[in-house]
Amino acid sequence: MFIFVFLIIILLVFYLFYKTKYFRSNRPVEKKWLSAKSNIALGLFVSLFGLNHLFFIAESAVNYIIAVLFTLYGAYFALVGFKKYKHYLPFAIEEAEELDMQN
Repeated sequence: MFIFVFLIIILLVFYLFYKTKYFRSNRPVEKKWLSAKSNIALGLFVSLFGLNHLFFIAESAVNYIIAVLFTLYGAYFALVGFKKYKHYLPFAIEEAEELDMQN
C-alpha cells in the first residue's frame, strides 16, 4: 500500500513538473512532446490511484467498478501519451538541433 502511495505522489510531481515545463517552453514541437510526457505521468497516476483503491480501499461493488474504470482509463491515457511521445521525440530533437545551430 505504501509503495502505491509513494508512486502516486511521485507521478503527481512528474505531472506538475512536465506541465510547468510545457507552459514555459516557446518551441511548438517541444510543447507537444512535453504534453505527451505529462499525459503519461497523469495516466499512470490515475491508473495507480485506481489500483490502490481497488486492492486496499474498495468495499462495495460500486467502488470496485469505479476503481476498475480509473485503472483502465489511466492505462489508456498513458498508452496514448506514450504513442505521442514516440511520435514527437524525433521532431523535438530536430527542432532543438535547428535552434542550437541558429544560435
